[in-house]
Amino acid sequence: MGTLRERYEREVVPALRREFGYKNPMEVPRLHKLVVNIGLGEAVQNARALDAAVRDMTAITGQRPVVTRAKKSIAAFKLRAGMPIGVMVTLRGQRMWDFLEKVIAIALPRTRDFRGVPAKSFDGRGNYSLGLREQLVFPEIDYDKVDKVRGLEVSIVTTAGTDDEGRALLRHLGMPLQAA
Repeated sequence: MGTLRERYEREVVPALRREFGYKNPMEVPRLHKLVVNIGLGEAVQNARALDAAVRDMTAITGQRPVVTRAKKSIAAFKLRAGMPIGVMVTLRGQRMWDFLEKVIAIALPRTRDFRGVPAKSFDGRGNYSLGLREQLVFPEIDYDKVDKVRGLEVSIVTTAGTDDEGRALLRHLGMPLQAA
């Protein structure tokens, strides 16, 4: 079958050119980057949660995450500016293609009661956000070493100008979008 990137160049680009009538091949929407994020509200009380999230994220993406910190202090949450509250990875190039292929082919089908991802999670500019409830859907995560089930968010940033173009790009790449 080949990799997702090869399929994009061989099948998706011609299909999108036919569908939207692009004259120039550079007009065809493509993936720009993937941003994977785990928000850790519990890191305020439990400092070890951050280490576990870094370990999980490194295993899932193959890249060491950046620790994100609070911008503001919020007394109700016992949160001060500068405290670590999450981890994030930005994937580009071959790692981006490999991770998206893993999400589409392995992680999403392993999700409980999976009927496709919502087609309405576009931002108006062709970018898509997807939330996964648990990190256990990835094969790299060893169930016995997990201290707590954490969700993660995957943002797919494309060069598409509209949601319709972004939706068509993801549909052709094999993303199981629900009917709108």
